[in-house]
Amino acid sequence: MRASPPTGGQQNSSDPSLALPCALPVTPPMSTLTNPTETSAALEREIALACSGAMQLTELMERAQALHQIGLAEASARLYESWIAHTDSPLRHVACFNWGTVLGALRRHAEAEAAYRQALGYDPGFLHARLNLGHQLEQQGQPAEALAQWQLVVDQTPLPTRESLPLLLHALNNLARLCEQLRRFDEAEAHMVRSLTHNPAQPDVVQHCVHIRQKQCEWPLYADVASVTPNQLLVGTSPLAMLSASDDPALQLMAAQRFVHERVPKPPAQALFAAQPLRTGRIKVGYLSGDLCLHAVGLLTPELFELHDRSRIEVYGFCWSREDGTPQRKRLVNALDRHVPIGHLSDGDAAQLIASLGIDVLVDLQGLTSGARPAILGFRAAPVQVSYLGFPGTSALPGVDWMIADRFVMPPELLPYCTEKPLYLNGCYQVSDRQRDEAPTPQRATYGLPDDAFVFCSFNNNFKFTEEVFKRWMRILHAVPNSVLWLLADNEWARENMLRAADAQGVARERLIFAPRVSPAEYLARFRLADLVLDTFPYNAGTTASDALWMGTPILTCSGRTYISRMAGSLLTHVGLPDLVTTSLDGYEQLAVQLGRNPLRIASYKRYLAEHGRQSALFDIPTFVRGLDDEFVRLALAARS
Repeated sequence: MRASPPTGGQQNSSDPSLALPCALPVTPPMSTLTNPTETSAALEREIALACSGAMQLTELMERAQALHQIGLAEASARLYESWIAHTDSPLRHVACFNWGTVLGALRRHAEAEAAYRQALGYDPGFLHARLNLGHQLEQQGQPAEALAQWQLVVDQTPLPTRESLPLLLHALNNLARLCEQLRRFDEAEAHMVRSLTHNPAQPDVVQHCVHIRQKQCEWPLYADVASVTPNQLLVGTSPLAMLSASDDPALQLMAAQRFVHERVPKPPAQALFAAQPLRTGRIKVGYLSGDLCLHAVGLLTPELFELHDRSRIEVYGFCWSREDGTPQRKRLVNALDRHVPIGHLSDGDAAQLIASLGIDVLVDLQGLTSGARPAILGFRAAPVQVSYLGFPGTSALPGVDWMIADRFVMPPELLPYCTEKPLYLNGCYQVSDRQRDEAPTPQRATYGLPDDAFVFCSFNNNFKFTEEVFKRWMRILHAVPNSVLWLLADNEWARENMLRAADAQGVARERLIFAPRVSPAEYLARFRLADLVLDTFPYNAGTTASDALWMGTPILTCSGRTYISRMAGSLLTHVGLPDLVTTSLDGYEQLAVQLGRNPLRIASYKRYLAEHGRQSALFDIPTFVRGLDDEFVRLALAARS
C-alpha cells in the first residue's frame, strides 16, 4: 500500500518528511461540492462511513486525498482518525502513517508524533513511519530523539535492498544534516561518507561533504570520498565553498550557475513590478536579508541605513533575520524607515508584497549564502535589483542586474565571469560602521600571548583556511624567530587538524595560540595585541579586515583573480596602505617574513593607522552613502522613465 501525501502545504527543506505518492486513481465524491452546508453534511457522511468499519483502506485513502485537494486538510485528518479508531485492519499502520503525514503538514507535530508511534506499535519494522517520526521530534525541539529514530532505521537496514536503499539514504542524510546543525562535524561527515558509499551520485550530499571538510580544516579538501570521482567533488562544490576552494572565476561562475539551475525556480515570464502603478515621489530602496542581526552583514550596515538621504530616499528592510535581542538588532531595525518581516511569507508572496509597495531598487544582502531566499529576486519585484556584501562574487541569479563594486575588486578582466554589471563607486566597495563598541585594550597574557613575541594573527572563519596558505604560514613562523600565530578555532576538529598540519611542517604546537570567541567589543579590542594580520586566500577577509584596520592593526593580503580574493586589497588601497597588497602567494610569504623580522616597520604602519586610518577614504562613510544614493537615484529614475 502507498501512503497519500499531504497537499495542504509545501514541505520545508529542513523537514523533508517522507511521504509516498498515492498510485490509486482519484475519483473523489466531494470534489465538486462548493456549498459549505453541503460539504459539511457530506463530510459527516464520510466520517460515519469511516466509523462503521466497512470502509476499505483504498477507499479511505481516495477520500482523504480528495479532501486535501479541495483544501480540507483538517477534515482529512478527522477521516483517518475515525477510521483507525473503528476499524480492525491488518493495514492500520498504513492509515496511521498517512494520518501522521497529514497532521505534520498541519504543523500539529505532537499529534503527528503520536500517529507515527501508533503505526510503529502495529508494525515496529515500518521504516517509513520511523523516518517521519524523527522529523516530528526534530520539529518539537528534540534533536537527540530524532537522531535516535534515524539511527534505528540505519541499524535495521545493514544490507539494503533496492527497495530499502532510499530509506537508508534518507536516514543517513538526515543524521548528517542534523549533526552538522548541532556542530557534531565528525559524525556528520561520517554519515555523509556512508551515504555516498551506497550512492555516490548525490550532489547535495557531495556539496555538504566538501564544505564540512572546509569547516574542519580537513586537508586535502578534495580527498577520496567513497567512490565519488574528483570531477563529482569539484562540480558538487557549493558556490560558498567554491569561494574558498578556488581563485578561478570560471569555476566560481560554474558553481553559481549550477546552484541556480538546480535550486532556484525559473522566473515567471512577467516581472511583478511591471504590473504596478507608475512609481512617483521619493526613491524607495529595499534591503533584502536574513542577516540583519549580530552577523557580519549586520555589523557593517547600520550607518548605511542611517545615512541615506531621506529627502531623496525611503529605506525599507525586508527581513527574515533572527530576533537575537541584541542592541545591534535594535539599531538596525530603527535605522529603517519601514521594517517589513517576511519570514512567514512564501517567496512568491514576499515578492508580491515588495512589488505592491513600489520598491524602485531592491538590494539583496545575502546572495547564495546559508538561509538566502534567491527565488524572491526571480519574480522581479523591483525594476532595479542589486547584489551587495553577503555573497562577494557572481550569484548568476536571474533578475539581479548589478553588483556594487569598485574598480579594484571588479577589474575589467573579471567582467566576463559575472552575470551582474558592476555598479562602480568612487571609493571602496565596502561600507563600514564607525560607531562600534570597543572594550579596553587587554593584556597579552589574558590570551596566552608572549609579551616579547611577534604576533601574526588570522581571525577569519576556519572554512576560509586552505592547505596551501596554512603551509606558507608555517614557513613564515620558521623564518621569523620568536613569532607565534594567533587563530580562532571554530571547532575542535579544525584545531586538531591545524595542529597536525603544524606538526607535519615541524612547527611546535605551542606556537599556534587559539583565541576563544568573545563579545564584539572584546573581539575588536584584542586586535591591538597583534602585530600583523595574515589574510586568507582566495577568500579574503571582509568584515575582519575592516575591523583590523579600524583598530589600527595592519593586514597583509594577496589579491587574485576573483572579487572575493581582492576585497582586502581594496580596503588597504583606500586606507592608504597599498604596499601591503601582494599579487602572488610567493610575494605574500616573502613580505610577511620581511615584516616579521622588522618590527619597526610594523610600528610605522600602526602609527600611520592610528593617526590617519579612521580619517581615510575607507572610513568616509557619509561620502560612500552619498555616492550610493546618487547611483540608486540614477538607476531608479531611468527605470521610471
